[in-house]
Amino acid sequence: MIGWAITFLVVALVAALLGFGGIAGTAVEAAKIVFFVAIALFLISAVFGVMRGRSARL
Repeated sequence: MIGWAITFLVVALVAALLGFGGIAGTAVEAAKIVFFVAIALFLISAVFGVMRGRSARL
């Protein structure tokens, strides 16, 4: 449980640095790119899963 608390603390600190620093706009653009890449990879894997006869597990 303490591991999760430390993890969330680190995530909050990184978010604070990005939010209060001057690179928030850059971080938003990078997050958009990562989001669309993840969606594309999900769709590709779902299509290949259906083509192989397996249903997609969510």
